[in-house]
Amino acid sequence: MRRPVLLLLVLLAFAIPFFVTSRFYLHILILCCIWGMAATSMNLIMGYTGQVNLAHGAFFGIGAYSAGLLILKGGMNFWPALVLACLITAALGFFIGILALRTKGSYFAIGTMCFNVIVTVIIDSWEELTEGARGLLGIPRPEPIPLPFGGHLPFTSMPSYYYLVLIFLLLTLLVIYRIVHSMVGRSFMAIRGNEELAESIGINAMRTKLVSFLISTVFAGLAGVLYASYIGFLSPEISDYHITFEFLIFCMIGGLGTLGGPLIGAFLLTVASELLHGVSVPRLVAYGFLLVLTIIFLPGGIMGGAQMVWRKVSGRGAR
Repeated sequence: MRRPVLLLLVLLAFAIPFFVTSRFYLHILILCCIWGMAATSMNLIMGYTGQVNLAHGAFFGIGAYSAGLLILKGGMNFWPALVLACLITAALGFFIGILALRTKGSYFAIGTMCFNVIVTVIIDSWEELTEGARGLLGIPRPEPIPLPFGGHLPFTSMPSYYYLVLIFLLLTLLVIYRIVHSMVGRSFMAIRGNEELAESIGINAMRTKLVSFLISTVFAGLAGVLYASYIGFLSPEISDYHITFEFLIFCMIGGLGTLGGPLIGAFLLTVASELLHGVSVPRLVAYGFLLVLTIIFLPGGIMGGAQMVWRKVSGRGAR
């Protein structure tokens, strides 16, 4: 039953531009896909591996700024810039991971949060490279892709960019799904359950956590690249710790340790944020209020609550 439902959801996602012609609603959907990618990748290290990484916004910003600088100041095409930006994010993720993952628990969380603050300060202060508070302006959309049957596929329109980010979102979900359901994913969850016990049965905890951290940062960087190309402007705030906490709230409200939870959280909160843009209540305050309600009434998030209800319903059906 699960596969037909997923296939139907994918088909509906691809059909949306045929029914939704409003640029505003397509804009919201594009942001939902980008934030969904970032939140899903954060869920890999936090939800499945049990490591509270508070530098996810920094890696999102590193990917975005790397691509923006390579395109604007390096004269590079978008597609090689995307690949190189992800490699830069991965290299920094590897370096930070080796240092930070030697610590555990709250020490790891504080260490990664400090790195997040450092990245934002560097972006804000290094005006010769990043333009500082003025930001990077004029980042172009991706170049058209040649089609096998002739012609080119441009990404200048809203529907075409929506399809681009949707495909990357689906690829992100597919890769993380395959990882989670592999032996590597089982190792992630073993460490989440009990790191000492996992090591006692032969799992190299440091290496396993580093793999999870590295994969998570790469997809965060990829989401940042897509964001930079879509918005066309970057400021230091895009790597700020507030972004990290938004990703964290997406994961917790949707359901940590579930594949669809962070995606649901990102979609619901992004839609609510954009539709209520004129409301004077700060976004993070509203998110915090929703998070408190979720912790009280749905400790496992929306997906966790849905799974609990499904188990009860299916249990009654079995009787």
